Amino acid sequence: MNVTGKTILLTGGAGGLGSEMAMLLAKNGAIVYLLDMDEAKGKSVEESIIAAKGKATFLKMDITRFEDWERIVAKILELEGHIDILVNNAGINIRKAIEEMSLEEWNTMMLVNVGSVFLGTKYVIPVMRNQHKGLILNTSSVCGLIGHRYTPEAYSATKGAVTILTKSIASRYAKDGIRCNSIHPSTVDTPLVQKMFADPVKKQQRLDEVPLGRLATSADVANAVLFLSCEESSFINGISLPVDGGVTCC
Repeated sequence: MNVTGKTILLTGGAGGLGSEMAMLLAKNGAIVYLLDMDEAKGKSVEESIIAAKGKATFLKMDITRFEDWERIVAKILELEGHIDILVNNAGINIRKAIEEMSLEEWNTMMLVNVGSVFLGTKYVIPVMRNQHKGLILNTSSVCGLIGHRYTPEAYSATKGAVTILTKSIASRYAKDGIRCNSIHPSTVDTPLVQKMFADPVKKQQRLDEVPLGRLATSADVANAVLFLSCEESSFINGISLPVDGGVTCC
């Protein structure tokens, strides 16, 4: 699964899941741009990739601001001359049930989880159209495919929006050589999840819903991103790929 020479923009690149994606893509030859607000973590990921002989650059940006997208896309074009892949990976989860959530919190979730995908897509499409090729890959969730009783409704609503937005983009822009796919992880074994699993009831709930009997790992999700980014998947367009151990088949 070779992505050598591909210029890849990755939002949320400083996070645990994003950094795993970035490291794997760079290991397989990609030129990765880490787009995130967390400068300390972003720089750390950049340094780790470079130390491993990969190519990565951290660029601080607010993914909810159109001015930042204009600036970043222009800068990367100046540096590389092309943009092959955008991975819209950043997201948040305000863990409140719908009757406890304020409208401001709801709007914040929509802005970060859906608005950033809209903006990133908006600004890379003209570039990819001029190139006659490109891939937009969106990180959704199993909650973008099914209702999930352990997950806040607002989070599921944002991920459902990303799922259908993906398919709409895939159908409209395929004629321009632009593909769009989404991945849908179940609960990923991250440090944040491990804190949640200090509650043994919550831990057992999440394990019981996975037919394979374990949580997804960051590597599981990163491998799916690598596959959808490589030339071997060049005829795959508009799919919603679960990375869930079978959660969505039950």
